[in-house]
Amino acid sequence: MSHLCLLLRAGLASALVLLASCRIESAAPSDAPASTVQEGAPSGEVWVYTSMYQHVLDALAPLLKEKLPNVQVHWYQAGSEKVASRLEAERAAGAVRADVIATSDPFLYERLAREGSFLRYASPNVLRVPRALLDLDARYAAVRLSTMVLVHRQGDVPPPASFADLVGQRWLGRVAIGDPLTSGTAFTWAVFIHEKYGGAFFAQLRHKGAIVAGGNAAVLQKVESGEVDAGVLLLENALAAKARGSPIEIVWPEDGAVVIPGHVALFHTTRNPVAAKALVDVLLSLEGQRIIVGKGDMHAVDDRLEGPRGEDGLELLMTRSQLWTPALIERGLTRGGEIKETFSKAFSR
Repeated sequence: MSHLCLLLRAGLASALVLLASCRIESAAPSDAPASTVQEGAPSGEVWVYTSMYQHVLDALAPLLKEKLPNVQVHWYQAGSEKVASRLEAERAAGAVRADVIATSDPFLYERLAREGSFLRYASPNVLRVPRALLDLDARYAAVRLSTMVLVHRQGDVPPPASFADLVGQRWLGRVAIGDPLTSGTAFTWAVFIHEKYGGAFFAQLRHKGAIVAGGNAAVLQKVESGEVDAGVLLLENALAAKARGSPIEIVWPEDGAVVIPGHVALFHTTRNPVAAKALVDVLLSLEGQRIIVGKGDMHAVDDRLEGPRGEDGLELLMTRSQLWTPALIERGLTRGGEIKETFSKAFSR
């Protein structure tokens, strides 16, 4: 750790002049004034807008109460798309209530970061997060990992080996996918597919009779019911379904699973930066990460933990997944509308 960043961690005002030169590789930078860095125990209220499952939030509650006894945490919980809509409405009105956002829409974070909406902060725990899954300028970082894989209904038909297999003749009319026009995770998958195979892949899926099912729950239902034999689904949904006896099998695609980071960020308008930062620290702590794995069936960003329900841990997950790159983030951010339009045209024919 550099001498500059050690001074910064100590809250010395003189270090703040050079803050812009600090990056996560060497320290945990913060935009907060030096006076707030050294304040006492966190207290007051914190509002978190999140797409994390309610049962995960319920499991986190005792840990937050233990670690932050004087902080009252309020949650607005909804899907990533609904969280984004509420946030945009509040921004338009000039009154953002959220102190912290924790959703699974990587492109939203990059857009808001570029607009200067976030308070720079890197928890000491963020140094364990793979660099591909955080912003090196400390504007946001992943706290949980969802993963798009293939699922296959148990039976005589051999499973697909890859996403590319879904346009093969064998899967004519027997595949379900999510709708990137309404599902954030399906959109992220579509961005990766567009990057790897081009927009023509959507037309090929349509030509082979792929069913656009809406969200992940709808995809799962169609595979379980036998309406289709295979689908593109979040690993966490597949694991939970298998645990309750669902007749499906999980297939790790040979062309790479799609990891969708659930980021966390602090708004620069937060009224309680001390408590907001402390909450982020808890989410990234070993205890917080263990709850995310155990209750949410998601992968932790801490490589000390195994994957959910016996799955491989973080290191192997990253080797089995397609890489997040600056070019891919740019594609989703600047060409997202074009990708959605290409998909829409393909499936409206």
